[in-house]
Amino acid sequence: MPSKQRDNQGSARNGSAYPEPVERLIETLARLPGIGRRTAERLAFYVLKSPAEEADRLAAALRDVKRAVRHCRVCYNLTQSDPCPICADGSRDRASVLIVEQPKDCIALEQTGVHRGLYHVLMGRISPLDGVTPAHLTIDDLLARFDDPSRNPGGVRPTEAVLGLNPTLEGDGTALYLAGELRKRGVAVTRLARGLPSGGQLEYVSRAVLADAIAGRQRME
Repeated sequence: MPSKQRDNQGSARNGSAYPEPVERLIETLARLPGIGRRTAERLAFYVLKSPAEEADRLAAALRDVKRAVRHCRVCYNLTQSDPCPICADGSRDRASVLIVEQPKDCIALEQTGVHRGLYHVLMGRISPLDGVTPAHLTIDDLLARFDDPSRNPGGVRPTEAVLGLNPTLEGDGTALYLAGELRKRGVAVTRLARGLPSGGQLEYVSRAVLADAIAGRQRME
């Protein structure tokens, strides 16, 4: 049977106007967050029009990211080595741990170059409505770093926890839960400051940001 005829029969069987391999690619791309059917179709046709070498590079990158990238066993940040370079860096302040929700938050903060302590990634936030409890996150591993110095890099017991969770209802609820658990252990708990962005204008700032700015006002010297 000619290949074109086989392709047409395959397309008819799966109810799509596209050849089966194309339809399979579209369906796979459409499962990605924020990618709808139309966007998936555009991406699939971009791959089809691209040179075979570019498609091979894309396939190799997808394969490598699954094989080579993992979560650090200490802080759960993304890494190729275990522990991650931040946890393994002896020049970092190992007594200070900045707690975030996702690896991308850790990466964004690290790019500022301001925080010189360690991190801990919760891999989410407590959300009772979504069925997410503390047991679903890496909170037990976080608290173990404060309870047992051997679980923290360099065998140093952290004395400060910086809460860097997102300013949402779930983020604030998670922060309150963590603050309670950490204070039981005699840990100094702080949180990232909230307020007006530098260069911004009051008329364009949300009520929540304004409220945080007023509550966190500082004395002028």
